[in-house]
Amino acid sequence: MHGVIDYVRDNEFRMLVLSNKIDIVNYSELLSMSEERVSITSATGRIVIRGEGLSVKKLLNREILIVGKFSSIEMGE
Repeated sequence: MHGVIDYVRDNEFRMLVLSNKIDIVNYSELLSMSEERVSITSATGRIVIRGEGLSVKKLLNREILIVGKFSSIEMGE
């Protein structure tokens, strides 16, 4: 039963990186957003995405979809 509850709650941080999209699930807060830089926090720390022409295509309570040309993804505390 515990596994079913974890599946339904789905609180695990996940980041799916594709060629021109990054889908992040279960983030905590969008800190800043520009065409060159996106900064968010999660339970695991801060994520900074750098690139060109960055924009948010989906922004939900716990999910964000960022599109553009990515040059780096930094993860830290």
